[in-house]
Amino acid sequence: MRLRARGVIKYLGSKRRLIALIEEAVLSVGDVRVFVDLFSGTSRVGQALKKRGLQVKANDHNAYAHTLARCYVQADAEALVDDVTLLVAELNALPGRPGWFAETYCERSRFFQPKNGARIDVIRDAIAAKGLEPVLEAVLLTSLMEAADRVDSTVGVQMAYLKSWSKRSFNDIVLRVPDLISSSKNGSCSAHHLDAHAAAAALSADVAYLDPPYNVHSYLSNYHIWETLIAWDRPEVYGVACKRVECRERKSRFNSRAQFTDALHGVVARLDARALVVSFSDEGYLKRDELVAILQTRGPVSVIEQSGFRRYVGAQIGIYNPSGKKVGAVSHTENTEYLFVVNVETPPLRP
Repeated sequence: MRLRARGVIKYLGSKRRLIALIEEAVLSVGDVRVFVDLFSGTSRVGQALKKRGLQVKANDHNAYAHTLARCYVQADAEALVDDVTLLVAELNALPGRPGWFAETYCERSRFFQPKNGARIDVIRDAIAAKGLEPVLEAVLLTSLMEAADRVDSTVGVQMAYLKSWSKRSFNDIVLRVPDLISSSKNGSCSAHHLDAHAAAAALSADVAYLDPPYNVHSYLSNYHIWETLIAWDRPEVYGVACKRVECRERKSRFNSRAQFTDALHGVVARLDARALVVSFSDEGYLKRDELVAILQTRGPVSVIEQSGFRRYVGAQIGIYNPSGKKVGAVSHTENTEYLFVVNVETPPLRP
């Protein structure tokens, strides 16, 4: 029997609980065939719209997110599932042998048990050695990423690891066949690896969806191990968490309070779509009215508001210093999510 993946990686900012509302907002535009997701993350939104028959164009600047989109948006189940099943079985049979990954993330840091780090080393090397076409390789890399996620020792982000091993970390790592989606009736879906501003200028659609980073939390820093697992480049690392040096060097304008407004305005102005759907939160840099003011430059805006969402896990367990001592109290444990829907009336900005 083929083991099927039951879900994607644990992810800060996942829109799992908002998917139905986002789908409703997108489809309410009418006659929607092509959909762009500019900050695709785990690609949950793109997956949902592909299942509804839309041609989805998913984009993300991070390599791990681009890989997830290649697997769950660009790949079609009927074309790949048999090959993936055979390859997953082959990879699962490989014995472990510790290498750079195990040394870095099992010894220098403690994100994974050594037995699983050794298996990750061997499996990732084997995938690289096969020289597979990019979409098939992305499906296998997604399977490995999800398998590693099921045996990690974190609270869901890779800023730090737990002081004591998590219960799941003692399990043996096992790859599963990702739950691939069948081809869309409205055309081949695609995954793109572009800066948001470049993607906004290059990708047109009936509806464009934006879920940008909107506070200080960097997805590259939060998921630096996945970025390294995909790049497989043995980067220079720093700190207790062994982060990629890239985490210090590549900063997103969307994670900067000073730069956020101009960054978002630039993306909104360049999008070529009949409608925009924007996901935001009261945890973001801008207040509701400030965001409406930016979006109104493209057309009339309606707002859907939902309260009672649990905040990210760090905000629920408290604030601690590097030695593990609690030094701050939690101000609140819930937040409000917004969906802004823009009926576009003005043409996009073009160079």
